[in-house]
Amino acid sequence: MYQDLVIMAVFVLIYSSVAGAVEKTWISGAIIFTAFGLLIGPVGLDLISFKADREAIKVLAELTLALVLFTDAAGADLGVLKKFERLPVRLLLVGLPLTILLGFGVGALLFPKLSIFEVALLATMLAPTDAALGKAVVTNETVPNAVRQGLNVESGLNDGICVPILFVFLALATGQAGEEGPWRLAVMLVVEEIGIGLAVGLLITGLAVGMLKFAWRRNWLTETWIQVPIVALALACFALAQLIGGSGFIAAFCGGLLFGALAKEHREEFLVPAEGIGDTMALITWVIFGAAVVSKAIGHFSWTVVLYAMLSLTLIRMLPVFFSLTGLRANTEGKLFVGWFGPRGLASIVFIVIVVNANLPNDGVLAMTVVCTVILSIILHGISAKPWADGFGERARNVQGDDDQ
Repeated sequence: MYQDLVIMAVFVLIYSSVAGAVEKTWISGAIIFTAFGLLIGPVGLDLISFKADREAIKVLAELTLALVLFTDAAGADLGVLKKFERLPVRLLLVGLPLTILLGFGVGALLFPKLSIFEVALLATMLAPTDAALGKAVVTNETVPNAVRQGLNVESGLNDGICVPILFVFLALATGQAGEEGPWRLAVMLVVEEIGIGLAVGLLITGLAVGMLKFAWRRNWLTETWIQVPIVALALACFALAQLIGGSGFIAAFCGGLLFGALAKEHREEFLVPAEGIGDTMALITWVIFGAAVVSKAIGHFSWTVVLYAMLSLTLIRMLPVFFSLTGLRANTEGKLFVGWFGPRGLASIVFIVIVVNANLPNDGVLAMTVVCTVILSIILHGISAKPWADGFGERARNVQGDDDQ
């Protein structure tokens, strides 16, 4: 245990001291974290002794994702979001269903041995995008606000929306739909997951903001304790929603949006420490992903898996997005940019752990496909984020300037 602690602590210490320099390059933190996990895991030097079980990885990834979703939503510019709301609405209501449908069609062709519900699970697991991995784009102020906020909201909500869909297909794959039938089960899960998640996120956050404002006016918040509320609030939203049958991810994201709107004057003081904690949790999650998850799935590697992973990041994502943005004021590069920057990450990891825990006949192939897609996403999106975002932002500004003239 102490050897594991030394390795992790030294790595966190080293990375935290050079994070600013790394962020100026094309290398993303997730690339470094996952590579380090592979290096110290069973596939590499086998330096760590811990045996991370599926439940431990799932809990860590879920809590990390909940905190990241809350802080990203709280920092969103709602004024810009209201102005350009059509972009995320199109991505969620048109692009997301088409992505799952196209992913299902391609999966059925490439994986004939999988059942139709296993293929549907695979398409659903790889449909949501990752807010954390897309941070290099959504925080790049050279990129137009409409695109940044649209991608941020999409990545925050699409994983929560996919949760009930995932559980419907999982119930069908394991034969648990019962007498209710698939359609009734689907409606019940969607209503419960989204409705309860929304209600919990708004209720807890509304009460918490009132309490924090009261404490702020009386100078009860010290420099030490002001670092705690956002983390506690995000986890409370997530855990309570999960406890009573809702989507914790939707609760966290909706709670973050409400916090950002109600605590606009002081949100920076609360958010900065929480973002640092979220980044640290993400670092640990990616290291464990590289060390434990990848090593367990690697035995099911095949070129068919690689092909599907590449198609998932390109055609399966970009074609539905391009179609969904038809009619909006976006040029071809803008549509391709939005389509490409749909990185896969924590949500897909959480989903595959849930699916593997169900002991499906072909869960090894499903796990390897998700792992391969996430790794390729980490590398390809990490390499392309800064140069394309900078170039796209510059060209968009030039076009806007020409229009103004």
